[in-house]
Amino acid sequence: MSEILLPENGILFMKVGVHANESLEDIIARKTKEIDDAGFALWGYGGSTCHPSTMVQPFAKNRADQGKPIFLCMHEMNSRHFAEQIRAQQMSIDGIHWEPIHDKINVLGSRYALAIKDLRREEFSITLEHTQIAVGPSKGKLGHRYLKGQSDKACLELIAVEDRVPADAPPLSIELVAELCEPYAVFLK
Repeated sequence: MSEILLPENGILFMKVGVHANESLEDIIARKTKEIDDAGFALWGYGGSTCHPSTMVQPFAKNRADQGKPIFLCMHEMNSRHFAEQIRAQQMSIDGIHWEPIHDKINVLGSRYALAIKDLRREEFSITLEHTQIAVGPSKGKLGHRYLKGQSDKACLELIAVEDRVPADAPPLSIELVAELCEPYAVFLK
């Protein structure tokens, strides 16, 4: 079992693939260079299930206050995200106060972004039936039920062994991992 799948660690699960007409391999290469050049990268995303200020930031801050890391665990999927490659120029922690994005960071075609470091290929499996939503109105809902259908990301925590339900679905493979860093999640424009 991966050291990431320890109950005290926070897991932000996300399905990833082609984004803004760019292959996942090209995105990984670009983000790795951004981390080397700027010390961190911004991993863009959309949707409301991991809203920066109401979901990701409280989840990450809670884990950070406990001295625990927060890992972005990514499951590769077939994707057809063909939005324009418009580079975000500014970022904001609260959606009110804005600052320029570091000139070495290019985040494209996204409404929000996660601040990440230590992006790497790492392969392991996660059983979503053994996770639950960690924050927000769906807190406590089992991960596999929450991630059915259109949901493709979630702030998760592992369920204690004695509370786990039998797994009906096969585990999902995780192929890409990063550690979140401050400010954890931002708004983009």
